[in-house]
Amino acid sequence: QLQASGGGLVQAGGSLRISCGCSRRTCSNNGMGWFRQAAGKEREFVAAISWNGGNTLYSESVKGRFTMSRDRAKNLVYLQMNSLIPEDTAVYYCAQNRGSASARSRESYAYWGQGTLVTVSS
Repeated sequence: QLQASGGGLVQAGGSLRISCGCSRRTCSNNGMGWFRQAAGKEREFVAAISWNGGNTLYSESVKGRFTMSRDRAKNLVYLQMNSLIPEDTAVYYCAQNRGSASARSRESYAYWGQGTLVTVSS
């Protein structure tokens, strides 16, 4: 139901925008989140946005470099990633919150996409 896209290979210092669409269900009234999982590591929170885009949350490691946004009419959420570093290399997953708020906890999210791979070369 959640389809992430836009991942790829980028050099350190570069930018990339990844997207996530809700294909079978509307997610316009739900908070949405991005998480990532690097090889051999736990899945970690990256960013979240409330149902109307009025509130966003970021992890300390991406704050100031990444921006999450959404287009409710199109059921799309985006993650604009700037000043990428090799440590950002991971599979990025979008997730749909059970409620309308933004949230950091994985337990707040009911649906998960399949992930898109972002690789940052040094």
